[in-house]
Amino acid sequence: MGKKLLRYGAGVAAVGFAVLAYVYLTLPDVRVLERTNPTRTAWMDMRAQEAAREGKTLRHRHTWVPYSRISQSLKRAVLVAEDSAFWEHEGVDIEQVRESIQINWEQGRAVRGASTITQQLAKNLYLSPSRDPLRKLRELIIARRMEAALPKARIFEIYLNVIEWGDGIWGAEAAARTYFGVPASALGPEQAALLAGAIVNPRVLNPARPAARLRARQRLILGRMGAVTPPVAVAVVTTAPDAAAEEDVAPLIEFTEEPGVPDAAPPAELPADAAPPVAEPTEVSPAPQPFPPPPAGPQ
Repeated sequence: MGKKLLRYGAGVAAVGFAVLAYVYLTLPDVRVLERTNPTRTAWMDMRAQEAAREGKTLRHRHTWVPYSRISQSLKRAVLVAEDSAFWEHEGVDIEQVRESIQINWEQGRAVRGASTITQQLAKNLYLSPSRDPLRKLRELIIARRMEAALPKARIFEIYLNVIEWGDGIWGAEAAARTYFGVPASALGPEQAALLAGAIVNPRVLNPARPAARLRARQRLILGRMGAVTPPVAVAVVTTAPDAAAEEDVAPLIEFTEEPGVPDAAPPAELPADAAPPVAEPTEVSPAPQPFPPPPAGPQ
C-alpha cells in the first residue's frame, strides 16, 4: 500500500512538473514590448472571431498615442478604478488577493477580482477570459515577467493603448474620440472618471450615456483621484519597427526613469474619511464608499 502511494505521488509530481514546464516554455517573450508597440492583441482577435461567428463585421477603432499624449486625469482615474497600488506591487497585489479571497468566500461566489493592471495587460495581450487555472497561472507568470523587463510607465502606456473600451473600441485615443469627440490628451477629470469607471464592463457601460451605476463610480473615482500619482517617464524617441498601419503607430519611448512626483509618493489607498479634492470636477463624493458592482453583461 505504501509503495503504491509513493508511486502515485511520484506520478502526480511528474505530471505537475511537466505541466509547469510546458506553461513556462510556451510563455511569450515580453522583452519585445520595450521597443515595439503592439498593434494587435489576443483580446482583439477574440472579439473579431466572436463577431465572425455571428456573421457580423466588427469595426476596429484603435490609434496608438504615446504616454505623453494621454491626459493626466485619465491616468489618475484608471489607477484609482483599476489598481491604486500599481506603483508599489511587482505585478501581483498580494493584499488585494487576500481581501478578494475573503470576500468571495464570505459571499459564496466570485464577487470581486484582484487583477492588477499588469495582470490585465498580460491577459489582454496574450490570453483569454477563460477561468482555466492554467490560464491564470500563465497570466501571473507573464505579469511578473513584464514587471521585471519593463518600467512601470511603459506597462501603463501599453495598457492604456490596448484595453477594450466598447465594441471595437481599443485604447484611450479611440475611446476619447468615440465618446467625447476629443483626443486622449484633452480629457478632463469628469470625462476621465467616466472612462475609467466603464473599464470594469466596457461593452455594457457607455461613458457617453452613463447610467446611474456609472455615475456613481464616476463620483467615487473623482473623490480619490488626488491620492494617486501616475508613473512618470523620461522619454527618448526612437522609431517604430515594422509598422502595420500608420494610424496605429506612434514613436516608441525609451523609459529611462520613472520618478514619482518630487514631493510625494502615491499612497495605495485613500483613507475613507479624507478624500482629497480634485481641481476641476463639479461633483465630488464626500467620502469614498465601495464601488457598486457592475451590471451583468459579458466580460
